[in-house]
Amino acid sequence: MTAEKDWHDVHGSYASTASLKNVQQASKDAPRPATISMFWHKYRSWALSAAISLGLCLLIWPTSLRTRAKEIAPQALFTNVDPPRHSTNLTDAVQWDNYTLFLEGQRVFLQTYNDPGEGSNFINGTGAVDIYGLDSYPQGFDCSNPQVWSPVVTNYHTYHEKVNPSEPWYMPEFQGGSFDPWGGPGFDACEVLTGPDFQDVFYKQNWASNVKLISYYMIYGGTNWGGLAEPGVYTSYDYGASIRESRALSPKFDELKRQALFLRSSPDFRKTDWIGDSTTSIPGVAVNDSAAFVTFLQNPDTGAGFYIVRQANSSSTTQISFQLTVSTSEGQITLPRNVDGIALNGRQSKVVVTDYSFGKFNKLLYSTANILFAGVIGDQDVIFLYGDLDQGSEFSFGSLTVDIAPNSLGPGLTPLFTHQNSTAPLILYADTETASTFWNPVIPASGDFGSYWQFGSNNTILVGGPYLVRNATVSSNGKLALRGDLNASTPLTLVLPSNINSVTWNGEAVKITNTQNVPGLFTGQLELKTHSSAIHIPTLSSWKFKDSLPEVQPGFDDSTWVIADHTTTNITKPLFGDGRVLYGCDYGFCENTVLWRGHFTATGLETSVNLTINGGTAFAASVWINNHFIATTSGGTGSEQTNAIYTFSSGSVQRGRDNVITVIQDGMGNDEDPTEKSPRGIPGFKLNNGNFTTWKVQGKLGGYTQYPDKTRGLLNEGGLFGERQGWHLPGFDTSSWTSRSLSQSLPNGPGIGFFVTTFNLNVPSGVDAMMSFVFDNVDQPYRALLFVNGWQFGKRVANIGPQFKFPVPEGILDYSGKNTVAVALWVLGETNVTPSLQLVLDGVVDGGVGPIAVNNPTWSPRSIS
Repeated sequence: MTAEKDWHDVHGSYASTASLKNVQQASKDAPRPATISMFWHKYRSWALSAAISLGLCLLIWPTSLRTRAKEIAPQALFTNVDPPRHSTNLTDAVQWDNYTLFLEGQRVFLQTYNDPGEGSNFINGTGAVDIYGLDSYPQGFDCSNPQVWSPVVTNYHTYHEKVNPSEPWYMPEFQGGSFDPWGGPGFDACEVLTGPDFQDVFYKQNWASNVKLISYYMIYGGTNWGGLAEPGVYTSYDYGASIRESRALSPKFDELKRQALFLRSSPDFRKTDWIGDSTTSIPGVAVNDSAAFVTFLQNPDTGAGFYIVRQANSSSTTQISFQLTVSTSEGQITLPRNVDGIALNGRQSKVVVTDYSFGKFNKLLYSTANILFAGVIGDQDVIFLYGDLDQGSEFSFGSLTVDIAPNSLGPGLTPLFTHQNSTAPLILYADTETASTFWNPVIPASGDFGSYWQFGSNNTILVGGPYLVRNATVSSNGKLALRGDLNASTPLTLVLPSNINSVTWNGEAVKITNTQNVPGLFTGQLELKTHSSAIHIPTLSSWKFKDSLPEVQPGFDDSTWVIADHTTTNITKPLFGDGRVLYGCDYGFCENTVLWRGHFTATGLETSVNLTINGGTAFAASVWINNHFIATTSGGTGSEQTNAIYTFSSGSVQRGRDNVITVIQDGMGNDEDPTEKSPRGIPGFKLNNGNFTTWKVQGKLGGYTQYPDKTRGLLNEGGLFGERQGWHLPGFDTSSWTSRSLSQSLPNGPGIGFFVTTFNLNVPSGVDAMMSFVFDNVDQPYRALLFVNGWQFGKRVANIGPQFKFPVPEGILDYSGKNTVAVALWVLGETNVTPSLQLVLDGVVDGGVGPIAVNNPTWSPRSIS
């Protein structure tokens, strides 16, 4: 759901305390309490649908579980909102300042706070929240040096014990990626900075700190579609997240999945005491190499032990091997017994378990192998272990010990079934890469929360091979229906209960065969129906062009524009001028491009104009005197504001007549706290040797409230003439325009023009063809807005970067019809530019995506200012 101002991204959480993995709303600008009820009604429908389809679970709890929920997890999390000024009991409604937050049916909303640092805020006393949490980004945000790591934070446990030991240790916002600023290296580098090795070490360090509720910012970053709300980042908000902006699953997703399945499989991990770590003396525990660091957690009821090991130097890239002495129900054991040490690669963590119960009947005495799944499938206990091919593993059930030497097993799944008795488990072992292809969907049960593990259903299966398994259902006659996606043909591996007699994949029958006569283990084959070669991607050609800056032409009529004559403002006082306030938001124009026209009657003495222009970080503004271009200014990546003197060229000023200074000011969005009052507009103006008579201003058509395109929303349009006319919308008639290639740029140097073309797509139903629009990756002095079927989906700043590729999803793109693409090209100076644009196919995934609605309203006549 939301995180920053433009509501574009998805947090991902798992709560090991409650054995949940969820999609969570957690907004730094969350809805105020008066609007939450309406918001929640809409959000719940979307969130439940998304969560069920992906086998996830939301932190929403029935009233019958209220007491337990108070102990282990908030029922719904709204973070970074103002705390209440007084305490209150949870009844049918919660009084919160002057608002009332109603409980919806059998659901309860608890309040939390993610403290952006170890500040101990809102824990006790007036304003105390129900559950305190910590906001932490330990890796920082320097994606330009993605291989440079910060050390893990080692005081999380002691901080928790100091400030709120009576509550679960909760992190409502922990680093799941990184933002990338204008001029940055790009989000691919951010994915490296916060990659699967980072998740492996830093997330498990959180486990070692006994954290039991974690939400990662973010699982999916997405796109700042429409104009920018805040200047800190560009159109893409990919964030290097586990699900990339293109919707592709990354290796980070695999690591999160492995961790989440382990947590869901490990009920003993939900309740653990922190016993000690390598900085303390842990009774019965020893490590024979100081390069290894261990933290010991233990369930006080069952005695299950969790030894979380990493390298003492958490940023080390060297491999180490060590032995670990642990306490078990059979006494002290030094591990491994038969393999040459526990191996740790650089930037790797492992969880060594002892006395680990799983299923109905079984217990691991110990394991140095990783656990992907442990539980019951049908009437059979199953455990799925894995490890790197070049590392040894060892695990023991007491009477049975298995040791796997490095490189002794090839890639793939190896069943280690034991026939000792009817309660013997099915033991599976695989390399890490193979384990990552497995999914563990919940088989829904009837009744409330039927799709939610632990609370509605404990029935599950294992499915290996597909790119994505969305859901699995079993009919009364034993038919297993799998729904999901493929990006390639793949062998299918299934671990099934005995009542399954047939399998379908997206409605089509799949032949399966019992493997090696191992009960419950089956194999089959899934074939990719639609390959990349079957998707035709058209060339963008036959462009139509029209000038979009009539405001600088002689005789332009701005009589319907807003007169900028305010002399007071709620934000920053103007730096200099004659007292008039020239801030876009003060006149209802807060978004995107704003145009200013300052009129004066020339005496012949006027030589220049001094302007301070503020558009936000990486903004630009072009200044004209009448129809003569003077210059373009830009703050670059280091400033949101410039101050310059713009000198009039000879003959550009008309003595005794009305002259106009025109400023085209690009808006990069408004600042966040604490500089939210930074003005967008012209904080200072002075006509040297003259005086302005009138200032006029025009932003997007209709301003902040009366804009016509309510479907595409508040941020979609700006004040460019072509935008106000609706030239970017499907159906606008461009037949009378000039035929001109985008690479030919504008015909007369600096200025702004619109280029429009159309193309057809014919993508088979049910196929997710990931597509992007790609500009030239060349440093050139131009800016461009990309509109796809009327939706603003890209802001290209070619002389700053880094973004030149703009993913656009189905629903914006019509996969089965005509599409319109418009580019508003702003040439910043006299230097010739040669922009280009192509549509590319990033990948093809077919199967389970289902129909996507298209709602792209077409052009209709507008009353133009």
